[in-house]
Amino acid sequence: MKVDRQYLLWGLVYAIAGMALGIYMASSANHIQHVTHAHILLVGFVLSLIYAVIHRLWLQEHSTAVLAKVQFFLHQGGALLMSVCLFLLYGALVPQAQLDPFLGIASVAVITGAILMFWLVLRTSQADMREAA
Repeated sequence: MKVDRQYLLWGLVYAIAGMALGIYMASSANHIQHVTHAHILLVGFVLSLIYAVIHRLWLQEHSTAVLAKVQFFLHQGGALLMSVCLFLLYGALVPQAQLDPFLGIASVAVITGAILMFWLVLRTSQADMREAA
């Protein structure tokens, strides 16, 4: 399966999870997980969707490359770890001191994924991008 489709599918999973959490918060009148909700939707759904579009429109030839797969796993792993840790933190299920190292790892994974995406786009020539569009 190509990276663009993987990003799209994972993005939709995050969209469903984020909306489900939002519905739960609304129905329970307990909005303590609003930070988790926002991160699931923005880092998980929106950023995955943007990456899917970038791969689909401009990086088709590179979407099976090792670097594209590394970037995918860094982003998805970081987004998933971040979402779980934030849920545990704001749900007061695990103390912050225990979650901080994992949140740090997740944050570094997500930003490293963004830097790798920048690199993938940067190394794609202007001519390749015009041909793809």
